[in-house]
Amino acid sequence: MLLGSLFFYSWGEPFFVMAVVAAIVADYFIARKMAASEGRRRKGLLALSLVLNVGLLLYFKYANFFVTNLQALYSLVGAQPFSWVEVALPVGISFITFQKISYMVDVYRGTVEPQRKLQDLMLYILMFPQLIAGPIVRYKDIAGQLADRQADDTYERRVVGFSRFMFGLGKKVLIANVLAEYVDAVFAASPGDFSSGTAWIAILAYTFQIYFDFSGYSDMALGLGLMLGFRFPENFNFPYISQSITEFWRRWHITLSSWIKDYLYIPMGGNRVAVPRMYFNLVFAFFISGFWHGAAWTFIVWGLYHGFFLILDRLGLKKVLERIGKLPAVIFTFFVAMVGWIFFRADNLTYAFAYLRRMFAFDGRWDEFYCDRRFLFIFFVAIVGSFWGIFKKGEQFQYKFFAEQPERKWLLVGFGMAVVLYVLCGGSLLAGGLNPFIYFRF
Repeated sequence: MLLGSLFFYSWGEPFFVMAVVAAIVADYFIARKMAASEGRRRKGLLALSLVLNVGLLLYFKYANFFVTNLQALYSLVGAQPFSWVEVALPVGISFITFQKISYMVDVYRGTVEPQRKLQDLMLYILMFPQLIAGPIVRYKDIAGQLADRQADDTYERRVVGFSRFMFGLGKKVLIANVLAEYVDAVFAASPGDFSSGTAWIAILAYTFQIYFDFSGYSDMALGLGLMLGFRFPENFNFPYISQSITEFWRRWHITLSSWIKDYLYIPMGGNRVAVPRMYFNLVFAFFISGFWHGAAWTFIVWGLYHGFFLILDRLGLKKVLERIGKLPAVIFTFFVAMVGWIFFRADNLTYAFAYLRRMFAFDGRWDEFYCDRRFLFIFFVAIVGSFWGIFKKGEQFQYKFFAEQPERKWLLVGFGMAVVLYVLCGGSLLAGGLNPFIYFRF
């Protein structure tokens, strides 16, 4: 599995893979020394690891961003811009870094023992199913499985894993990719070239596209993990049925939210500090969350936007939403999340604000961005797939297919549906072009 994972990553990153391996080897020895140390030496070794891992992330992912903004500042004051060779962004570096940091911090805290086998630590970091776009797996959740997968290596788990993988691939290929065609066409145009109606349809389509794209990858990762005898944590749970932004972040990218909470928000003081400091902690945590997603001001604004609504929740908005009822609260939260996705999708802040103005211009006209029957059908499927969990039985229904020990009839039904999806996805992939997962860029 380790050799396969190294080959898998080397296929996309033939040069950076050596840097990743070297950093993992360094963390292996630092962790072992840290576990045997105390006091200042222990803290110093953790600091060394954090400098190494965060330093690599800052250089490879953010150097271009910092240099570009520095050069813009130079031009404002009339200084001569300097030359710079752009740094290529290695695939999956954000997820790799967060997993390594969680391992090192947990060893420092004493919640896990340092891994004695270098190859097992490498496999934990580089395991190919979740290597590129998560979920973010913590070492303590998988340590036992690295040593012994016998309990999870059953044919039922393999069948459930295959079904989960195909459901995820179906989300990506049959839903997200179809929505992406319309979204990409609209966002490639200037906001002045399309109507308010088109702006609303496109951002609605992107709201569903990013959910089915990212949750589809997570389903594929979980499915592959089950086929190989590993249990990865869930990453999505019907986020668009949330009744507040606070709940949204308990349902969207769950492993990132819990990582930010346990390794950033709580160490900063969390809720145990004065109210102004607590609000600062929230905003800073979501500033980091936004910046983690991408080296651009649009992602920073997106993170701060969500931090702002989390503060409003604590100031009383959440109680207001509880009073107005479930459906109005879901609609409001969905609208807030949808507006936030404009900043996530736009190439720059100028375009994002122009797009917002176009949305709320309500110009009463229509334009040439035609919605064909295929798009409308998939759009309807995306709505149903996003909101069917609003009913209690709907949210529970998925576990009939993906339970650890499913009933035989549901095992067979899930497998039959997976075979159909296998044929449909295979045909779509053969007929279409390359459409990478959205989170590959992070």
